[in-house]
Amino acid sequence: MFPSTRLRRYRKSKELRKMFSQPFPGSEKFVWPVFVIEGRNREIPIAAMPGQSRMTVDVLIKRLEPVVKSGIGGIMIFGVVENFQKSLDGSYSYRKDGVVQKAIREIRRNYPGLVIFTDVCLCAYTKHGHCGILDKNGDVENDRTLVSLAKMAVSHAQAGAHSVAPSAMMDGQILAIRNALSKAGFNDTLLMSYSTKFASNFYGPFRDAAASKPGKGDRKGYQASFRNLKIALKESVEDEKEGADILMVKPALCYLDIISKVKEKTLLPVAAYNVSGEYSMIIACAERGWGDLNGMAKESLMAISRAGADMIISYWANRYENIFLDKT
Repeated sequence: MFPSTRLRRYRKSKELRKMFSQPFPGSEKFVWPVFVIEGRNREIPIAAMPGQSRMTVDVLIKRLEPVVKSGIGGIMIFGVVENFQKSLDGSYSYRKDGVVQKAIREIRRNYPGLVIFTDVCLCAYTKHGHCGILDKNGDVENDRTLVSLAKMAVSHAQAGAHSVAPSAMMDGQILAIRNALSKAGFNDTLLMSYSTKFASNFYGPFRDAAASKPGKGDRKGYQASFRNLKIALKESVEDEKEGADILMVKPALCYLDIISKVKEKTLLPVAAYNVSGEYSMIIACAERGWGDLNGMAKESLMAISRAGADMIISYWANRYENIFLDKT
């Protein structure tokens, strides 16, 4: 006898599908990563990331207006500097007149209600492109790097950042930054840790955008291995112990299981970074006629939310209304 259970009943109409479906994450759950450069009135499209650009601060202020009106939760600022501004120790990263620091001040002045996150890492500011200071053998010196990361975080807080987000994957970086922020009087600055950040193959477009590709070697010595689940989860556990306010999994789409497992282990908010390669591959697929752009973007973002992410850092965030306009 044909079963009495007919699950198509829930899907019979658009209205029923909406009633029984999980709602899409609102725009307030999204953070838009932006790339800022020195100068004025300059916008350089990023070829590997269609729809994204490197922008001077004045251009960014203009581009933010419709994004802020969409109700976006916040932005994440990455600085991109010229080669002559880079050094072996990445000291430009904590200059008071640095491009990120300038951007923070201008955004606070123009959009006082917008939440500002800043990336805290040395890779875009070092001549060698690694996330920390190298020793004579070319290895990243963990503890020396912590000092620079702490200086960078404090400089961002001084400029007005609401949250600093260390991404260097140095052991002890959360504790070092938390102590430095407290010593400088920034006890209320949020610390969003890239707590489980994998040595992924999906960062290529970003490294082009930020001019932060390592000159020699790779980052497998400090970023998490996608083949070691236990250590990857322990990274987030340890960062919570050190004082992180938000834990992050990066990338997102190949690591939905990790997002869910981190969510199970913490009561802290969990962020997921929908990275450049994940963004660009959907665009490339759509450009070849192999799928609907907005449909694929929406489906992928829903998957990240369904896995347990409380907030999503994504390059789709500046076109949120276009993607989610159709709520079916």
